[in-house]
Amino acid sequence: MSEGVGPEQFTRDLVRWSETLAAIARTGLGFTQSLYERERYEEVLHVAADIKAAADEVLEVEREKDHFVQEWMESVGEGVPGYVTPKVAVGAIVGDDEGRILLVKRPDSGIWLYPTGWADVGYSPAEVALKEVLEETGIECVPEQVIAVIDGQRMGFTRFGMYMILFHCRAVGGSLQGHPLETAGVGFFHEVDLPWPTAGASWWGPMAFAALRGERLAAAFEPPRAPIWRGNPE
Repeated sequence: MSEGVGPEQFTRDLVRWSETLAAIARTGLGFTQSLYERERYEEVLHVAADIKAAADEVLEVEREKDHFVQEWMESVGEGVPGYVTPKVAVGAIVGDDEGRILLVKRPDSGIWLYPTGWADVGYSPAEVALKEVLEETGIECVPEQVIAVIDGQRMGFTRFGMYMILFHCRAVGGSLQGHPLETAGVGFFHEVDLPWPTAGASWWGPMAFAALRGERLAAAFEPPRAPIWRGNPE
Protein backbone atom coordinates (compact mmCIF):
# COMPACT_ATOMS: atom_id res chain seq x y z
CA MET A 1 0.00 0.00 0.00
CA SER A 2 1.39 3.42 -0.96
CA GLU A 3 2.54 5.78 1.77
CA GLY A 4 -0.20 8.19 2.80
CA VAL A 5 -3.00 6.05 1.31
CA GLY A 6 -5.41 4.68 3.90
CA PRO A 7 -7.24 1.31 3.68
CA GLU A 8 -10.54 2.90 2.61
CA GLN A 9 -8.97 4.89 -0.23
CA PHE A 10 -6.88 1.89 -1.29
CA THR A 11 -10.05 -0.21 -1.48
CA ARG A 12 -11.73 2.47 -3.59
CA ASP A 13 -8.69 2.39 -5.87
CA LEU A 14 -9.02 -1.39 -6.22
CA VAL A 15 -12.64 -1.00 -7.30
CA ARG A 16 -11.73 1.76 -9.77
CA TRP A 17 -8.88 -0.28 -11.26
CA SER A 18 -11.15 -3.30 -11.57
CA GLU A 19 -13.95 -1.37 -13.30
CA THR A 20 -11.47 0.34 -15.63
CA LEU A 21 -9.87 -2.95 -16.67
CA ALA A 22 -13.31 -4.50 -17.18
CA ALA A 23 -14.43 -1.54 -19.30
CA ILE A 24 -11.34 -1.74 -21.51
CA ALA A 25 -11.83 -5.49 -21.97
CA ARG A 26 -15.56 -5.20 -22.70
CA THR A 27 -14.92 -2.42 -25.23
CA GLY A 28 -12.27 -4.59 -26.88
CA LEU A 29 -14.69 -7.51 -27.05
CA GLY A 30 -17.23 -5.21 -28.69
CA PHE A 31 -14.87 -4.27 -31.52
CA THR A 32 -12.48 -7.19 -32.14
CA GLN A 33 -13.03 -9.96 -34.65
CA SER A 34 -9.90 -11.82 -33.55
CA LEU A 35 -10.35 -15.01 -31.55
CA TYR A 36 -6.91 -14.50 -30.00
CA GLU A 37 -7.83 -10.98 -28.84
CA ARG A 38 -11.17 -12.18 -27.48
CA GLU A 39 -9.40 -14.76 -25.34
CA ARG A 40 -7.00 -12.10 -23.99
CA TYR A 41 -9.84 -9.68 -23.21
CA GLU A 42 -11.76 -12.41 -21.41
CA GLU A 43 -8.64 -13.16 -19.39
CA VAL A 44 -8.45 -9.46 -18.44
CA LEU A 45 -12.07 -9.72 -17.23
CA HIS A 46 -11.08 -12.56 -14.91
CA VAL A 47 -8.18 -10.51 -13.54
CA ALA A 48 -10.54 -7.57 -13.01
CA ALA A 49 -12.96 -9.88 -11.21
CA ASP A 50 -10.16 -11.03 -8.89
CA ILE A 51 -9.34 -7.42 -8.04
CA LYS A 52 -12.99 -6.60 -7.38
CA ALA A 53 -13.44 -9.72 -5.26
CA ALA A 54 -10.41 -8.70 -3.20
CA ALA A 55 -11.97 -5.27 -2.62
CA ASP A 56 -15.24 -6.89 -1.62
CA GLU A 57 -13.42 -9.04 0.94
CA VAL A 58 -12.19 -5.87 2.60
CA LEU A 59 -15.70 -4.44 2.52
CA GLU A 60 -17.15 -7.78 3.65
CA VAL A 61 -19.39 -8.02 0.59
CA GLU A 62 -20.19 -11.64 -0.25
CA ARG A 63 -20.18 -12.06 -4.04
CA GLU A 64 -18.47 -14.68 -6.19
CA LYS A 65 -15.90 -13.40 -8.69
CA ASP A 66 -17.49 -15.55 -11.43
CA HIS A 67 -20.61 -13.43 -11.01
CA PHE A 68 -18.67 -10.32 -12.04
CA VAL A 69 -17.33 -11.99 -15.18
CA GLN A 70 -20.79 -13.20 -16.19
CA GLU A 71 -22.26 -9.74 -15.55
CA TRP A 72 -19.58 -8.05 -17.66
CA MET A 73 -19.81 -10.59 -20.50
CA GLU A 74 -23.59 -10.19 -20.73
CA SER A 75 -23.18 -6.44 -21.19
CA VAL A 76 -20.80 -6.65 -24.17
CA GLY A 77 -22.18 -5.00 -27.31
CA GLU A 78 -20.82 -4.76 -30.85
CA GLY A 79 -19.13 -1.72 -32.38
CA VAL A 80 -19.99 1.70 -30.97
CA PRO A 81 -22.77 0.35 -28.66
CA GLY A 82 -20.08 -1.86 -27.15
CA TYR A 83 -17.87 1.08 -26.17
CA VAL A 84 -18.15 1.08 -22.40
CA THR A 85 -18.70 4.48 -20.77
CA PRO A 86 -19.84 5.59 -17.30
CA LYS A 87 -23.57 5.60 -16.62
CA VAL A 88 -25.10 9.06 -16.32
CA ALA A 89 -27.38 10.13 -13.50
CA VAL A 90 -29.18 13.46 -13.28
CA GLY A 91 -30.03 15.17 -10.00
CA ALA A 92 -32.12 18.24 -9.21
CA ILE A 93 -31.68 20.78 -6.42
CA VAL A 94 -35.17 22.26 -6.29
CA GLY A 95 -36.02 25.27 -4.15
CA ASP A 96 -39.32 26.88 -3.23
CA ASP A 97 -40.15 30.56 -2.50
CA GLU A 98 -38.97 30.13 1.10
CA GLY A 99 -35.50 28.94 0.08
CA ARG A 100 -36.18 25.39 1.19
CA ILE A 101 -34.83 22.36 -0.66
CA LEU A 102 -36.90 19.48 -2.01
CA LEU A 103 -35.78 16.08 -0.70
CA VAL A 104 -36.94 12.51 -1.27
CA LYS A 105 -36.70 9.59 1.15
CA ARG A 106 -35.54 6.39 -0.56
CA PRO A 107 -37.77 3.43 0.35
CA ASP A 108 -34.94 0.86 0.34
CA SER A 109 -32.39 2.69 2.49
CA GLY A 110 -34.47 5.30 4.32
CA ILE A 111 -31.92 7.93 3.24
CA TRP A 112 -32.99 11.40 2.16
CA LEU A 113 -31.54 12.96 -1.00
CA TYR A 114 -32.48 15.40 -3.75
CA PRO A 115 -34.48 13.84 -6.64
CA THR A 116 -32.23 11.89 -8.98
CA GLY A 117 -32.50 9.27 -11.69
CA TRP A 118 -30.70 7.64 -14.60
CA ALA A 119 -30.52 9.55 -17.87
CA ASP A 120 -33.09 8.29 -20.37
CA VAL A 121 -32.57 8.04 -24.13
CA GLY A 122 -34.63 10.65 -25.98
CA TYR A 123 -34.43 13.26 -23.21
CA SER A 124 -31.91 16.04 -22.69
CA PRO A 125 -30.25 16.16 -19.24
CA ALA A 126 -32.46 19.11 -18.22
CA GLU A 127 -35.58 17.23 -19.35
CA VAL A 128 -34.54 14.22 -17.27
CA ALA A 129 -34.21 16.48 -14.22
CA LEU A 130 -37.72 17.92 -14.67
CA LYS A 131 -39.19 14.47 -15.35
CA GLU A 132 -37.60 12.89 -12.28
CA VAL A 133 -38.74 15.70 -10.00
CA LEU A 134 -42.32 15.49 -11.25
CA GLU A 135 -42.46 11.68 -11.13
CA GLU A 136 -40.89 11.36 -7.68
CA THR A 137 -42.44 14.35 -5.89
CA GLY A 138 -45.36 15.79 -7.88
CA ILE A 139 -43.57 19.16 -8.11
CA GLU A 140 -43.22 21.03 -11.41
CA CYS A 141 -39.97 22.95 -11.85
CA VAL A 142 -37.80 24.75 -14.36
CA PRO A 143 -34.00 24.46 -14.67
CA GLU A 144 -31.90 27.48 -13.70
CA GLN A 145 -28.27 26.34 -13.92
CA VAL A 146 -25.92 23.34 -13.81
CA ILE A 147 -24.11 23.41 -10.48
CA ALA A 148 -22.03 20.23 -10.62
CA VAL A 149 -20.73 17.53 -12.96
CA ILE A 150 -19.03 14.92 -10.81
CA ASP A 151 -17.64 11.39 -10.85
CA GLY A 152 -19.77 9.35 -8.46
CA GLN A 153 -17.19 6.59 -8.18
CA ARG A 154 -14.44 9.05 -7.30
CA MET A 155 -16.72 10.71 -4.74
CA GLY A 156 -17.20 7.32 -3.12
CA PHE A 157 -20.97 6.91 -3.41
CA THR A 158 -21.01 4.32 -6.18
CA ARG A 159 -18.87 1.25 -6.90
CA PHE A 160 -19.13 1.52 -10.69
CA GLY A 161 -18.43 4.23 -13.25
CA MET A 162 -21.09 6.94 -13.00
CA TYR A 163 -21.26 10.66 -13.73
CA MET A 164 -23.78 12.90 -11.97
CA ILE A 165 -25.09 16.08 -13.60
CA LEU A 166 -26.64 18.22 -10.89
CA PHE A 167 -29.12 20.97 -11.82
CA HIS A 168 -30.46 23.83 -9.74
CA CYS A 169 -34.18 24.11 -10.48
CA ARG A 170 -37.00 26.38 -9.31
CA ALA A 171 -40.38 24.99 -8.26
CA VAL A 172 -43.20 26.56 -10.27
CA GLY A 173 -46.24 24.37 -9.56
CA GLY A 174 -47.66 21.01 -8.66
CA SER A 175 -48.12 19.66 -5.16
CA LEU A 176 -46.13 17.28 -2.95
CA GLN A 177 -47.11 13.75 -3.83
CA GLY A 178 -44.43 11.09 -3.50
CA HIS A 179 -44.23 8.24 -5.97
CA PRO A 180 -45.69 5.16 -4.19
CA LEU A 181 -42.86 2.85 -5.32
CA GLU A 182 -39.84 5.14 -5.59
CA THR A 183 -40.24 7.20 -2.42
CA ALA A 184 -41.05 6.75 1.25
CA GLY A 185 -41.47 10.47 1.84
CA VAL A 186 -41.05 13.88 0.20
CA GLY A 187 -40.80 17.38 1.57
CA PHE A 188 -39.23 20.84 1.50
CA PHE A 189 -36.64 21.53 4.20
CA HIS A 190 -34.66 24.50 5.51
CA GLU A 191 -30.86 24.33 5.49
CA VAL A 192 -30.73 24.13 9.29
CA ASP A 193 -33.46 21.50 9.52
CA LEU A 194 -32.52 18.72 7.10
CA PRO A 195 -34.02 15.31 7.89
CA TRP A 196 -31.81 12.49 9.16
CA PRO A 197 -30.09 10.81 7.47
CA THR A 198 -29.52 13.10 4.48
CA ALA A 199 -26.87 11.69 2.13
CA GLY A 200 -23.85 13.76 1.14
CA ALA A 201 -25.14 17.13 2.37
CA SER A 202 -21.62 18.06 3.48
CA TRP A 203 -20.45 18.31 -0.14
CA TRP A 204 -23.57 19.43 -2.02
CA GLY A 205 -25.32 21.40 0.73
CA PRO A 206 -23.25 24.63 0.61
CA MET A 207 -23.49 25.05 -3.16
CA ALA A 208 -27.12 23.92 -3.24
CA PHE A 209 -28.29 26.52 -0.75
CA ALA A 210 -26.07 29.16 -2.33
CA ALA A 211 -27.92 28.49 -5.60
CA LEU A 212 -31.27 28.62 -3.80
CA ARG A 213 -30.29 32.06 -2.44
CA GLY A 214 -29.90 33.26 -6.01
CA GLU A 215 -26.14 32.99 -6.48
CA ARG A 216 -24.82 32.16 -9.93
CA LEU A 217 -22.29 29.36 -9.55
CA ALA A 218 -19.60 27.94 -11.76
CA ALA A 219 -20.31 24.23 -12.17
CA ALA A 220 -18.30 22.20 -9.67
CA PHE A 221 -16.12 19.33 -10.85
CA GLU A 222 -13.19 17.33 -9.54
CA PRO A 223 -9.80 18.62 -10.73
CA PRO A 224 -7.67 16.11 -12.65
CA ARG A 225 -5.47 13.96 -10.46
CA ALA A 226 -1.71 14.24 -10.89
CA PRO A 227 -0.93 11.60 -11.92
CA ILE A 228 -4.29 10.12 -12.92
CA TRP A 229 -2.77 6.64 -12.56
CA ARG A 230 0.01 5.91 -10.09
CA GLY A 231 2.20 4.36 -12.77
CA ASN A 232 2.28 7.63 -14.73
CA PRO A 233 5.11 10.13 -14.10
CA GLU A 234 4.23 13.43 -12.44
